[in-house]
Amino acid sequence: MPVDPRVRRHPPSSYHSSRNESHSRTMTISPPSRKKGRRLRRRSIVLIAMGVVVAVIATVVTVIAVNLPDDLEIGRLSQKSNLYATTSAGTPYLLASFYDQNRVEVAFDAISPFVKDAATSGEDPGFYDHGGVDIWGTVTGIVSTVFTGTARGGSSITQQYVKNVLVQKCEALTDETERADCYNTATEASPDRKLKEMSLAIGLEKKYSKDEILRQYLNITGFGGSVYGIEAAASYYFNTTAANLTLPQAASLVAIVNNPVKFQLDKPDSATNGVANGYADNKDRRDYILDAMLEHGKISQADHDAAINAPIEPTITEPSTGCQTAGGSAYFCDLVMQTLRNDPAFGADAETRLANVRLGGYNVYTTLDLDLQSAAETTMKANVPATYPGWDVGGVITSVEVGTGRVLDMAQNKDYSQDPAVQATGDNFSGINYNTDLGQGGSNGFQTGSTYKVFTLAEWLNEGHSLSESVSSRPRSNWGTFEDSCNGPQSYGAAFNPKNDSSSENGSYSSALQSTIQSINTGFIGMAKELDLCGIRKTAEAFGVHRADGNALEQGAASVLGTNEIAPLTMAAAYAGIANDGVTCTPILIDRITGPDGTEIPAPTSNCTQSVSTDVAAGMSYAMQRVMTSGTAAASYRATTPRVPMIGKTGTTDDNKDTWMSGASTKVATVVGVVNVSGDGQDQRTTYFDSGQAATARHRMWPDVMSVANEKYGGDSFTVPPRSMTR
Repeated sequence: MPVDPRVRRHPPSSYHSSRNESHSRTMTISPPSRKKGRRLRRRSIVLIAMGVVVAVIATVVTVIAVNLPDDLEIGRLSQKSNLYATTSAGTPYLLASFYDQNRVEVAFDAISPFVKDAATSGEDPGFYDHGGVDIWGTVTGIVSTVFTGTARGGSSITQQYVKNVLVQKCEALTDETERADCYNTATEASPDRKLKEMSLAIGLEKKYSKDEILRQYLNITGFGGSVYGIEAAASYYFNTTAANLTLPQAASLVAIVNNPVKFQLDKPDSATNGVANGYADNKDRRDYILDAMLEHGKISQADHDAAINAPIEPTITEPSTGCQTAGGSAYFCDLVMQTLRNDPAFGADAETRLANVRLGGYNVYTTLDLDLQSAAETTMKANVPATYPGWDVGGVITSVEVGTGRVLDMAQNKDYSQDPAVQATGDNFSGINYNTDLGQGGSNGFQTGSTYKVFTLAEWLNEGHSLSESVSSRPRSNWGTFEDSCNGPQSYGAAFNPKNDSSSENGSYSSALQSTIQSINTGFIGMAKELDLCGIRKTAEAFGVHRADGNALEQGAASVLGTNEIAPLTMAAAYAGIANDGVTCTPILIDRITGPDGTEIPAPTSNCTQSVSTDVAAGMSYAMQRVMTSGTAAASYRATTPRVPMIGKTGTTDDNKDTWMSGASTKVATVVGVVNVSGDGQDQRTTYFDSGQAATARHRMWPDVMSVANEKYGGDSFTVPPRSMTR
C-alpha cells in the first residue's frame, strides 16, 4: 500500500543496532523528556497568562470598586430589649426580654482573643494586611459567580460585615414587601452587588480601625436561627460569655458563621451534625479553623492538639423572650410593651415606634414592686381558680402608688399567652389583660358596682352638702325627674326601681355618711336626685375615670350604682387620687429607660391633676374610713396587719355576678375583684371555691396585698375635713 510521506519511518533495525549502548540508551529516553519539558513550558505560559489576566481583572475590579460610592451608613443593630423590676435591695430583676434578633452588642475587650483569632484565621487570614478587600479571593468569587450564577466565597471580613449591615437595614423595615425586596437586593448573586460590596468595604477601612471592624463583624453576624452576635451565641450555645469562651468553643462558634444551617449546634438529633456523631459537620469546620490558627501562629501545637481532641458539648440555654417568661407578672409586662408601642418617646408615629421596638437594645426599668406582686400572685392563686365549671371566672388585683401613679402590682387568675394555639388548649389561658382598657389589653372592663358611688359622694360634698345631711331613701318604683345639664331632665318612670341589699337599709331617710358606710343604693339615688347627673359624671372623669371600651361614661341615674364598665387599674388610680387629697395621677409603669448606647431616654410621665378640692377629698376619706372600720369593708380591715389609716368601698353588681374591694392608705391604693368575664356567670354568694365563698374572696385577697403594702410603705393620717362637712 502507498506510504504517506508525512509519516516518519523508523530506521532499519540494523541501523539501530549499530549504535553503541550508551547512545542507544540515550536515544530511548530522550523523546519522553522533551515532551515533558514542552508540557511544563506550556503550563508555565498558561499560568503566567492566567496570572496576567487575573491581575488585569483585579486591577479593573479595584479601579471600578474605588470609583463606586464608598459611604456606608451603619445603623443601629437589632438587639434584645430587657424589662426589669427592682428588688427591695435595689438590684434589677429581669422580667422578660424581647427581640427579633437575639443579640447583645459587646466591646472589643469583652470578646475572647480565641474568637478574634479564629475569625481572622478561618475567614480572612490577611485581614490585618489588606485594605478591606481580598483581591484574589474576590476575583475568584466574581468569576465563579459569573459562570455558576451563585455567589461564592472570597469575601474579606470587612466585605462580610458590609453585607450584614445591608441585610440589617432590610430587617429594620416594617413593610413585609419592602423588606423582602431589600433583602433580595442585598444578597443577590451578581458581580454588580459584589463590586458595590467591595467599594463599601474599602470606604469602611478608611473610617474605622481593623479592631473596630472586627468587633462590629462579630456583633452583627448570624449564628443560626435568631441568634446574632458572639455574646448571644456564647450564651445560647455554651451558657457562657464571649469573654470566657474556650479555644474549642470559640472555633465551634466561628465555624457556624460559615454556614449557620449546616453547622449550628442546637439540633442534637441531626443525622449529620448531632450528638450521635459528635456534631461531625461542625467539628470538621472547627478543626479546619484550628488548623488555620496553628498555621498562622495564633496558637501553639499543644493547644491545637488539645482543642482538636476536645469533644463538642453544647449547653443550649434558651433566652428569656416574651412576656410569657415573666410568669405571674406577664400581664403587667404586656401592658409595659403596649405602652412602649404607643409612647411618643419611642417615635412620633406608630411605624417609627414599631421599628424602634423591633430594633430593641433598650433596658426598661419598671415600677413593679416584687414584694407586692408576689403577694398578689400568691393570694390570687390561693383564692380564685383559673377555671370553674359553668362560669368564665376572672380574678383581678392591681395596686397604684399614691401621689406618683406608679403601678406596683398587677395579677389575674389566668395563665398568660398570646398564642391562639396555646389558648385553645384550655380556659386557663388568656391573652386579655382584665386589669386594663380595651386598647391596652383587650378588655372591655367590668361593672364596678357600689365602688363607683364615691364619685356621687364627691359631687355631693362639692356642691356644699354635708355628710350628715339626709335625703329621701325610701325604695320606690318612680323617682320622678332627675336633673341633667348635659342631656336635659331625665325621667325613668316605673321601670327604674333600685333595691337595697337588705331590709335594714330601707329607711325613709338616710344621711350621706350612713349611705356610704352601709352602701345604701336608694340613699345614693336620693343624693343624685338633688344633684346634676352630668355633674356626677364630670366629677368621676376628673378622677380619670373612663369606660374601658373608649365610649363616653353613661350618666343616667342607674350609673350612680356602678353600671359603667371600667378597668380595675382606672379605679385604683382614682382611689389613689382620693387618698392623695384629691390629686389624681395617671398610672405609669416605667421608671426609666436606657437606650442601646446607655443614654437615658425620657420615660412616660404621670400627669397629676386636682380632681376635687382638698376639703372635698378629706370629706370623702372621712366617710370611707368608716366604711373600713364599721361598714361593708370591715372584713378586709380586720384581716389587714399592720393597720394604718385606710379608706375603702365595696361593690357588688346585679345578681352578685361581680364583687369588689377597693381601698387605699395614704401610700398605696389597691383594687381587688372576682368577676364574670363572659356568659351568664354565677351568684357568688351561693358559689364556693376551695378557699371559701366566692363573694368573700375579695376580703381574703385585699388584706393579703395591703398587709405587705402597709409593712413596706407605712401610712399617714388622712386630712381632717372641715366641721361643716361632718356635722
